[in-house]
This record gives sequence, structure tokens and C-alpha cells, in this order.
Amino acid sequence: MALRNDKWIKKMVEERNMIEPFIDNQVRNGVISYGLSATGYDIRIGEKFMFLKRGNAVFDPKHQTEFDWETIETNNPIILHSNDYVLGYSMEYFRLPEDVMVLVTGKSTYARSGLIVNFTPGEPGWEGQWTIELSNPTHRPIKVYPLEGIAQCIFFQTDDIPIMPYNKKSGKYMHQTGITLARTEF
Repeated sequence: MALRNDKWIKKMVEERNMIEPFIDNQVRNGVISYGLSATGYDIRIGEKFMFLKRGNAVFDPKHQTEFDWETIETNNPIILHSNDYVLGYSMEYFRLPEDVMVLVTGKSTYARSGLIVNFTPGEPGWEGQWTIELSNPTHRPIKVYPLEGIAQCIFFQTDDIPIMPYNKKSGKYMHQTGITLARTEF
């Protein structure tokens, strides 16, 4: 397995439309950076957010509904208060080749502010927009800026195609767009 760089990412975008929309440079002008970097791609968070409602009821990952969430759409900064948990989505849509895996990690600007940006890996053959999980474990509110960078994707290419890439196993998060809640169909 090999870590891939900006030249390889550009080639995959040209040949396979791997990231859409694709920004072929690092955008920084007064924003939290996004776009192509030396060894990855910084994705942006969209304008729709789902805040987990507060309450005493047990939150069951097998039985989530939209009633557990409050939805907000805005291009203005949102505020995550202490212990808030919020879902968002990437503006970019990904089409991962069957021999490529992506690890996504939060950007250092947010990490140094206390924000936890959580992702699950992008498996070979997966396609869709990332659902982004945000949490604030600090005792101070944190601003999150829609349409700006939120995380970095790091690409790894396997030596060969896996026996069961995501697109061949009827993955439950295949082709997801926008915010996708937990699914438990097996």
C-alpha cells in the first residue's frame, strides 16, 4: 500500500472524476484552507447541519430517526456549545477506485480549537459525500464555518484490488449525499 501525492490525485480526478468539485490548489484567502495539498485533499463542510437534540432518552444507533435531530441550513458560522454533537456533509462527492482507500482526519486549525472532527474510512470502491461528525468536548463554544475546510483526505493505493470492494458488497452508505444518518439494515 502506498501513500499518494498531489500529482496522483490530479491524475485520478482527470481519469476517473474521483473528486467533484475539484479545486486543484490550496485556497487560503481569509478562510480555513481547502483544496489540493501536497499529500491530500482538504474537503469543505456544506451548509446543512443536524444537531443532536438534548434529552435524557438513550440514543440508540440502531434506531435513529430525524426526530432525534434539529436541522439547520445556513452559510453563516454555526456555534457548537459544550457537549454538542453535530452532523454535516462534505461539499465534495468522491468516487474511489477499487484499489484506493481514504483516511480522513480533522484539520489542525479546528483540532487546536478543541473541535473533534470524526470520520470513518473511505473503503475501496466507495462513492458519495462524506457525512461529517463534529463534537465539542471543551467548556467554550466553538465556531464552525460552512463552505470552508474541515478535514483532510489522505489517499492510499493498495497493491491490488480487494476481493470485496465497497461497491461489490452492496454497502449501505454507497452513493450517499448530504447528511446520512446511521443505517442498520444488514
